[in-house]
Amino acid sequence: MNFDQPLQVVDLFAGPGGLGEGFSSLNEGKSFEVLVSAEMDPFARSTLRLRAFYRALKKNNRAALDDYYYFCETAGVEHPWTSRSLKEWEIADKEARQIKLGSPEGNAELDRILEERLDTTKPWVLIGGPPCQAYSIVGRARNKGNLEYKAEDDHRHFLYREYLRIIQSKKPAVFVMENVKGILSSKVGGEQIFPQILKDLADPDLALGGLAESENRYRICSLVTDDVYESGDDPLKLDLNNFVIRAENYGVPQSRHRVILVGVSERYLKGLHEHKLKPSKGPTVEQMIGTLPPLRSTLSRGQDSADAWCSQVIRHLDELRSDLISSGKKDPKLEMKLKIFRDSFSGGRLNNGGLRVRKSNSWSGRVDIPDLDSWLSDERLGVWLNHEARGHMTSDLRRYVYAAVFGDAHLTSPKGHQEFTLAGLAPDHKNWETGKFSDRFRVQLKGQVASTITSHISKDGHYFIHYDPNQCRSLTVREAARIQTFPDNYFFLGNRTQQYHQVGNAVPPLLAGKIAKIVESIIRSA
Repeated sequence: MNFDQPLQVVDLFAGPGGLGEGFSSLNEGKSFEVLVSAEMDPFARSTLRLRAFYRALKKNNRAALDDYYYFCETAGVEHPWTSRSLKEWEIADKEARQIKLGSPEGNAELDRILEERLDTTKPWVLIGGPPCQAYSIVGRARNKGNLEYKAEDDHRHFLYREYLRIIQSKKPAVFVMENVKGILSSKVGGEQIFPQILKDLADPDLALGGLAESENRYRICSLVTDDVYESGDDPLKLDLNNFVIRAENYGVPQSRHRVILVGVSERYLKGLHEHKLKPSKGPTVEQMIGTLPPLRSTLSRGQDSADAWCSQVIRHLDELRSDLISSGKKDPKLEMKLKIFRDSFSGGRLNNGGLRVRKSNSWSGRVDIPDLDSWLSDERLGVWLNHEARGHMTSDLRRYVYAAVFGDAHLTSPKGHQEFTLAGLAPDHKNWETGKFSDRFRVQLKGQVASTITSHISKDGHYFIHYDPNQCRSLTVREAARIQTFPDNYFFLGNRTQQYHQVGNAVPPLLAGKIAKIVESIIRSA
């Protein structure tokens, strides 16, 4: 089956657009085109819309791309469009919609858009990730502390049915649904919910309409094994972990483990020859962020200045080394590294960055992996976007510089109360010594892939400490976005907390692009 036009894509629960970016970027936009992306959060939606504007300019009006770059590079610009690019902005505004799925108003709006814009006589693709808070391990632990909480009353457990509703009514050729690994063990009313989700997705007519005889069925494919679930199978006979993708095994620089389901309509089974991702090693943290401009953190309390900040960090290094020696603990590597970093400390020369950091020849941003550099870099963009260091309390500066030096000495992140034993490192937390918070402070090791970038990065940077003691800080939004494989010209809007939240919730676009390639092959080979 051959098509001259890009395949239509509908993106639900789109976040800032990680899945959509992967699909719409394949073959420079010639393979897929996003018709509509629906997202409830207004700040993520603003990011989605700006990115849709960029794509529309590249496709329809390259002469006006300067408008996008001027907005990215210039503070105080009210909006990204001018008279010459207004048409593309209107296209973007129609594509990226702020819609609360699951509400009567939101569902009605989406239905109207699909009725007007989606051509169901042609194959199309549904993508998205229903909200994960009800499924995540952290979210469920939080719910346990609420005596009035009942999983069966939490509508978030059933938002996947809004996704299912579109599958049932509009019949995509293929769908891609992403969620956290915790969905595999999540229970409602004492029963695991994931097996029911598989059953529903495989036979949406039966799930929503009670039709036992239906031609609208789907095979649910693993992307890492040969496993395929079809209607009538017993999901409990499957190894459900085979639906988990370990992103670090497929070229992504973080150990991100997510459930990703690819559902193929039985009308397109002839194209279902190969549905597995090809393994490739993910680059290291240092490769991804080591050539970005170095920044210092700031003091979040009291008057901040380079000298005041520098004196605090040096004081911490001196005191930590002194305490290590006086404690009698035998750790010559750590003692040596504390002395080396203290004697050569140069963080006071750095600034703390900003929403826009002017590029220079000193920091190329290159990864030195040709395909990845091509994906990430944009020579036309004159700034680093969203590259601003957080402010930290001096007590956290002590923990951060210690974790970074420890990581350099031992090639591992220090663990909780067992290794944060020097004076002033233990936080004032009554459960600190139970072992439940062993990773409360975690340095990202330069020679390894990163740990999972999550939305928690919007709350604090404790899990995401930069490996360089001279910078003594958590990751910036741009560094987190790079580890998530967002291109450097992807501009996250909203305040910094909102930017972090968007990045942490996203699907890595590079991984999405590899999935898109499989989906295209299935449809076009049918």
